[in-house]
Amino acid sequence: MIAVCGEALVDFVGGVPHPGGGPFNTARALARLGVPTAFLGRLSTDVYGHELARLLREDGVDISMASRGAEPTTAATVTVDSRGVAAYAFNIAGTSAPNLTTEMLPERLDHSVRGIHLGTLGLLLEPIASTLIELATRESAERLVMLDPNIRQVLLGDDGNEYRVRLESVIAMSTIVKASEDDLAWLYPELDYPAALKRILRNERVELAVATLGPNGAYAATRLATVHVRAPDVTVIDTIGAGDAFGAALLAWLNDRNMIGPVLQLDKPQLESIIGFACAVSSLCCRRAGADSPRLEDLVEVAQ
Repeated sequence: MIAVCGEALVDFVGGVPHPGGGPFNTARALARLGVPTAFLGRLSTDVYGHELARLLREDGVDISMASRGAEPTTAATVTVDSRGVAAYAFNIAGTSAPNLTTEMLPERLDHSVRGIHLGTLGLLLEPIASTLIELATRESAERLVMLDPNIRQVLLGDDGNEYRVRLESVIAMSTIVKASEDDLAWLYPELDYPAALKRILRNERVELAVATLGPNGAYAATRLATVHVRAPDVTVIDTIGAGDAFGAALLAWLNDRNMIGPVLQLDKPQLESIIGFACAVSSLCCRRAGADSPRLEDLVEVAQ
């Protein structure tokens, strides 16, 4: 099982509410790809919170590790430009997603949890950020940790140094780091993305570093190999949830091969296969409005 940790929220696109949040999307995408998945985060008991919980369960996500509270559901206003690229503004204060505390964590994760996925607002807002870093610190020696920073610069203000230090601490505990080209440019403004991945791989525990490049596909590196896989040519409706689907596909590929664990070794053909699969899954998401990730039956024509 993979425990996806972080926020679930509501995206308002053109004034219409849609379920969202990077970890929420990732959990659903994983479950749709046939991976046993749990969601660990804070859900509201309001109408939106009940709907988010229902959708997770409907896709087969275990929500027994999620906590519930009376805070209103966290919300984002999403605008989509002419290229289908989404931008976000958030309503955070006093809402559900940030309010995951250490007391709400399981005393220990079940042995069936072989991997932990972290990122997005869950590593930016407090107290959830400190809570999830404590979880990763406690569990990383025995489990795969995947980081998708999915940086929301609109919430950082003028000084993101504290957040940058926080992300570096999680990178040091991670087996896989998957980040967008924009994420890497913010983290390492002096480096291009191949150099940024090389820097990430200096961390002893990191075994796979991936840069997503939008329509240019993805570039991935281990200590022994690098690959660049082009994105399939598709008509993009929007990019909402595409990065989350990509990250879920990485984990699904590994899960299908019984390769989820704190130590990961991929040769170059395997690296090309896993990145190709993730690009294909992500492209299917881009063909649909909103974070509507593909199910297994949608992948008949996708070579693994």
